[in-house]
Amino acid sequence: MTEVTKVLLLLKNMVYESTSPMETLRFANYYRKKGLDVMVVLFGPMGVILGKADKCGSPAYDEKIRECMEMGVQFKCCKLGASIIGLKGEELISGIELIESQEIAEMFLEYS
Repeated sequence: MTEVTKVLLLLKNMVYESTSPMETLRFANYYRKKGLDVMVVLFGPMGVILGKADKCGSPAYDEKIRECMEMGVQFKCCKLGASIIGLKGEELISGIELIESQEIAEMFLEYS
């Protein structure tokens, strides 16, 4: 069996209308604590909202994302999804990188 050293997590669901965002952050935290390299991709118009800075509401997603980042989890945001809802790079939580769709496609291959 191949040893797993890295994990790609994809978030595509709406913040505040699903448990997926919190589950994704919990999984990222869990895998990172196991010593794995973790990449979270915020995908599609609804997924990219998680990366927007200064969101209101509960849970406090911005804080949870920063905690994951401090542990070494990387976050990437789909540029196409962001553009569909008018989200600009400067509106993202510091440290989240905007990437093109083809880069996400390449990650799927790399992490498979």
